[in-house]
Amino acid sequence: MSSYAGKKAVVTGGTHGIGMAVVRALLDGGAEVLLTGLNEKNVEAARAALGPRAHVLRSDAASLADIDALGKAVEDTLGEVDFVFVNVGHVRFGSLGQVTEEAYDAMFDTNTKGAFFTAQRLAPLIRDGGSFVFTTAAVAGTAFVGTSAGTGMKAAIRAFSKVFASELLPRNIRVNTVSPGFTQTPSMGLVDITDEQRALNQREGERATPMRRFGTPEEVAAAVLFLGFDATFTNGVDLPVDGGLAQGLEYPHDEVAEH
Repeated sequence: MSSYAGKKAVVTGGTHGIGMAVVRALLDGGAEVLLTGLNEKNVEAARAALGPRAHVLRSDAASLADIDALGKAVEDTLGEVDFVFVNVGHVRFGSLGQVTEEAYDAMFDTNTKGAFFTAQRLAPLIRDGGSFVFTTAAVAGTAFVGTSAGTGMKAAIRAFSKVFASELLPRNIRVNTVSPGFTQTPSMGLVDITDEQRALNQREGERATPMRRFGTPEEVAAAVLFLGFDATFTNGVDLPVDGGLAQGLEYPHDEVAEH
């Protein structure tokens, strides 16, 4: 594992799932981390579980006031930082005829607007030579039925991250994205689903993924930290961590596998 001793990082959406896996890896490597979460229970659990190099802040990515408060907290607690992982987001299923204005706004306000203005607020606080990584999703390059709004918001993050990469080149700040597929997190990135729907998502995810399993938060975290620290000549790219889902790979038939 890379050593992050002396490094300072910000992880939004860091109190569970992929964000927490990134936070733990950074802390294990010696970094100091400011992380955010919205759910008060998760925020308190993170405060209790993580050590003194972790600073946990309750923050709503859909609120520009909270984003500004996050920037002030970073300034007061860390000063300049080396790495920002913008990871807040959720998806609600819904076909074209089912998506409501409320659901649409909730997704785009949290995911897309939140990511954009978090980057705007924190970019001045990143040291020259530092990096951003944004979470998008494997579905952003596909056409899964019932994910039009979610696919659009994630595709938007991919698009403006490329522009950020160009705009921040004079400061040698790299900007990349990671696109997880089906990942074994508590929420699976979804909201407002029943236990039955969650079980169906598990079965369908395993069936659809060429590697026939969900990824782990730690596998996605490894890709995030590779882009954030090790991939020093990589800029403006999207790294899928999806078991081959978005690459069009196909699990071989038995007669093919035998050869």
